[in-house]
Amino acid sequence: MSSPGTEASPSLAEIIRAQLRDVPDFPQPGVLFKDIAPLLADAAAFNACIDAFADLPAAYEADLVAGVEARGFVVAAALARAVDAGVVPVRKAGKLPPPTVSASYQLEYGSAEIEVPLGLLEGKRVYLVDDVLATGGTLAATIELLSRAGAEVTGVGVLIELSFLDGRSRITGDEHAELTALLTI
Repeated sequence: MSSPGTEASPSLAEIIRAQLRDVPDFPQPGVLFKDIAPLLADAAAFNACIDAFADLPAAYEADLVAGVEARGFVVAAALARAVDAGVVPVRKAGKLPPPTVSASYQLEYGSAEIEVPLGLLEGKRVYLVDDVLATGGTLAATIELLSRAGAEVTGVGVLIELSFLDGRSRITGDEHAELTALLTI
């Protein structure tokens, strides 16, 4: 409880929730998109998120931070700087120069293919970040892809988990991928 004249600090989850913008019917009808652009634009809120990830042993023990295209890149770059690690992009197929390794997977509204560069991940400890965990297809495919490229995934962090879609069940089945969500909806 707060003492008279002071206010309790909002929790990180409350800070994130206050910065989200819901966009109905994007990228297609029936999907409610969680826009994190307001969160990224708020320096204090964004820094609080990066600090929370940087406090995780799985993040600060990593050699590299992998970010999933495109919003995951932003989180990965900031986190890598905070934990003194390198960054590796997880891109849509055809966006990286060869050689690469790729994986196809199902999204909640279609299918996609992602890839990572070969030669950068062999023997590296990698912490994986993304903005939202929905059905888990993207992150599950990315974990498998990083492993195939020779990396050890130390953990997974997301800003937001949409728990009603049960994506966590696809991630936590991997004994090497402890999942941290800063906000669970």
